[in-house]
Amino acid sequence: MHPPIDFWFEFGSNYSYLSVMRIEALASRAQVALRWKPFLLGPIFRELGWQNSPFNEQKEKGEYVWRDMARRAAKYGVPFTRPSNFPRRALLPLRVALFGAEQPWMGEYCRRIMLRNWSQDAEIDNDETVLAALGGLVLDPAAVLHAAQGEDNKAALRAQTEEARRLGIFGAPSFMVQGELFWGDDRLEDALEYAQSLA
Repeated sequence: MHPPIDFWFEFGSNYSYLSVMRIEALASRAQVALRWKPFLLGPIFRELGWQNSPFNEQKEKGEYVWRDMARRAAKYGVPFTRPSNFPRRALLPLRVALFGAEQPWMGEYCRRIMLRNWSQDAEIDNDETVLAALGGLVLDPAAVLHAAQGEDNKAALRAQTEEARRLGIFGAPSFMVQGELFWGDDRLEDALEYAQSLA
């Protein structure tokens, strides 16, 4: 058996969008188990001395990134609209993602949230969006939403973010395979190939 790939992502992260839309199918094809690891980028950025996304901090880098996003989305056949609000707040959908990280509906839920943000240019940090994303995936979306907002789950998301920092994760998406870190959507295939090389 190959070791699993840990997928560290954030709904407000543009390159995480590209990976979320691809990773489940690619991991399945590679026969590598996928572990979803939602976390909060904001606290990590602040610890690194950034008050905003580095793509907002540096104008030239930001302008390049949006062109790059358009090219890569077209390459993958993924719809993309530059968001009018970036980075978009995503605390509530991330809490639900953490709550459902080991559930079979996780991948589809994440893709629905990402498409709302990165294709429809719509807010995602509200009950209505999360309930709609859960629709048809779980028997009782309201119950899942309620559980995700419990104090234990809130604390678990904070702890997961602290774990990301402890592991040396500084951005999203990041992929971890037996302690080996791969950063960026363009390293997804490399991470899977590395996992395949290990017994």
